[in-house]
Amino acid sequence: MTQAARPRFHLAFPVHDLEAARQFYGGLLGCPEGREDPGHWIDFDLFGHQVVAHYAPEECSGAIANDVDGKKVPVRHFGLLMQWDDWEDLANRLQAEGADFLIDPYVRFAGKPGEQGTFFVIDPSGNALEFKTFRDDSQIFAR
Repeated sequence: MTQAARPRFHLAFPVHDLEAARQFYGGLLGCPEGREDPGHWIDFDLFGHQVVAHYAPEECSGAIANDVDGKKVPVRHFGLLMQWDDWEDLANRLQAEGADFLIDPYVRFAGKPGEQGTFFVIDPSGNALEFKTFRDDSQIFAR
């Protein structure tokens, strides 16, 4: 499959406040808005992928986490695999804007197979987003 033909994903997730979601996804992350049904949902363009914030406060709950590299990684999360330079640019921009990182940007497996950069942020409704990058894309599924 060529890069141009790569499928894009669609993800719908619950939020407790649509305006707070608009500020986080549209404002902080810089995601352009798509359609919306006021009071119900808002589409966002997350780097070419369609994510939809649905007003469902009863679905927003505390996160369950697993230990990974001595850090608490939320079990329920979503995110993107980015090019290294784009990942660094996003991390630097979010740091400059005072974003709250659940897990600060860092590099795992430095100099080893599967070397990757990762960081986690939490939206206002408690949804965890991971942004990661690999030095070598062929190592994404390395064992």
